[in-house]
Amino acid sequence: MKFGYEIGSASLIVLLITGPAGAETLRLAHESSSSSLIHQAVTLFADKVGEKSGGALKIQIFPDGQLGDEAAIVDGVGSGSIDIGLGGVADPIDPKLNVVTLPFLFKDLAAVHAFLDGPVGKEVFATGGKNGFRMLGALDSGFRQFAFKKGPIAGPGDMRGVKVRVPGNPVLLATMKALGALPQSIPFGEVYTALQSGIVDGVEPEMRDFADQKWYESTKYMSIANYVWTPNYWFINARRYDALSAKDKAAVDAAVTETTAWYRGQLAATYASVQKTLESKGVTFNTPDQAPFRTLVGPVYAQFGKEWGDDLVAKVRAAAGAK
Repeated sequence: MKFGYEIGSASLIVLLITGPAGAETLRLAHESSSSSLIHQAVTLFADKVGEKSGGALKIQIFPDGQLGDEAAIVDGVGSGSIDIGLGGVADPIDPKLNVVTLPFLFKDLAAVHAFLDGPVGKEVFATGGKNGFRMLGALDSGFRQFAFKKGPIAGPGDMRGVKVRVPGNPVLLATMKALGALPQSIPFGEVYTALQSGIVDGVEPEMRDFADQKWYESTKYMSIANYVWTPNYWFINARRYDALSAKDKAAVDAAVTETTAWYRGQLAATYASVQKTLESKGVTFNTPDQAPFRTLVGPVYAQFGKEWGDDLVAKVRAAAGAK
């Protein structure tokens, strides 16, 4: 059921999955669009929680950044003002979660999911308790690619001296420098103009963002390098989870498992559709070999091994299949 009400001059839309009177409610927030695959997933999750708990537990969903951006959401879950959150910010939970975003760690989505479901992936995500979080899992935010105005990227040599817009993420910035590119930190909302005006020569986007933001209007080449995989971390306030009944905990856990499987099953068709749309806009695709790029990012692994632990980074790298 959808409710709309006014707070000051701003209209707030709240999606409420209803249940019987007296049902316990968990507030779930994310910054993704209410038309996104993420939102479809959490709506399915809410339905499954209600079903598996026999109506004793319901989920109130706040999409579109209604409760703040990803940083605000993770802070809200930590403090308990929000019960469940999704997003790409991991540092308040445990900075070591960022180990899964190291460059060229995974070949493809099959490798990502095998890692997440395996013992090392489960070990990495069994964290955050000391900071008030319990990890539920991760939904794919997706692989980041190379999209340049001058032409396709066939190998690292095509990156040298090229100005690339990169978000202010230390791993991404370090990776671009290791590949010989010139990373430029430009706010997301200013990228379209930066490409049009030539302030930057390219971007390293997730394909859906590239399409949604219409960056294809000036940038006609996309290289499917899968250079960094990024998650939507999925987490719940630890005290809130611990306070649930055994039946409701089981309902949440089972709903997470089933929702994750459903979401993964949608990705291939989603990306195929987006690529077809981009091709109709004149975008040309190629798939470079990852191996020559991997040989150049050793310094990035060394840098973050010092920060997160060399043993952890080596273990993750081996389990992920990266050489």
